[in-house]
Amino acid sequence: MGYKIVKKRVLGPDSKMFVIEAPYVARNAKPGQFIILRVNERGERIPLTVAGSDREKGSVTIIFQEVGKTTKLLGTLEEGDEILDFVGPLGKPTEIENFGTVMTLGGGFGTAVLYPLVKAIKEKGNYVITAIGARTKDLVILEDEMREISDEVYITTDDGSYGRKGFVTEVLADFLKEGRKIDRVFSVGPVPMMKATANVTKPYGVKTIVSLNPIMVDGTGMCGACRVEVGGKTKFACIDGPEFDAHEVNFDLLMKRLGMYREEEKASLERFLEEIKKSGRA
Repeated sequence: MGYKIVKKRVLGPDSKMFVIEAPYVARNAKPGQFIILRVNERGERIPLTVAGSDREKGSVTIIFQEVGKTTKLLGTLEEGDEILDFVGPLGKPTEIENFGTVMTLGGGFGTAVLYPLVKAIKEKGNYVITAIGARTKDLVILEDEMREISDEVYITTDDGSYGRKGFVTEVLADFLKEGRKIDRVFSVGPVPMMKATANVTKPYGVKTIVSLNPIMVDGTGMCGACRVEVGGKTKFACIDGPEFDAHEVNFDLLMKRLGMYREEEKASLERFLEEIKKSGRA
């Protein structure tokens, strides 16, 4: 028995949202946690953040970007299709309280991970400032949803095609330079962006939390693939995280580990696309 896709929505180029029938996960999922899925018996296991859950309907929302073989394959599925494995919730939930004024930064597809976080932070009574960044206008996702749950929203694009030209970290830096009181920062996105966030907030002593995305296999701390260095110690993102204090993360080591299997991932994707082409489904 698999896990049925009850709703599919295209968010943008290569970006999809699925609502999955998964009652047990829905009953227990909290912001900051993730699931690990496997499309079929021959598929690899990949982690995806829980973007939302409905306990009454027994459904879980996931959002993903088609960047490799597995996410490309996942994107070909339609409503009514089933996913073989859907394990979770995994990882530690986000520590959320009434901090005061919270700034949340979503870089690229990190905005999808940020969404449930922002919702939970707002529900705790915080004043929420959200900055969403993308390379270009077409890649900005969940803007309307973020505006519904944030007190202020700022959009940045690398090429200046929408919102402010530049990066979300520049919006944060400007606020801090102006003396605006920011009690906590949450940053989710590419590793260089999260590293830049940490560099911006550290001189001001603003506690900053990042959600890390290392290579992950089993999600239970058994394989050690997701190890990261935090505060000079080895941590496992799957059971100790995925969220950590940004000022203690060794981002350079994380970037190095993320690139370990780049050639294998590229070859796998190319084989998959060739199979799709031959089958006439392209």
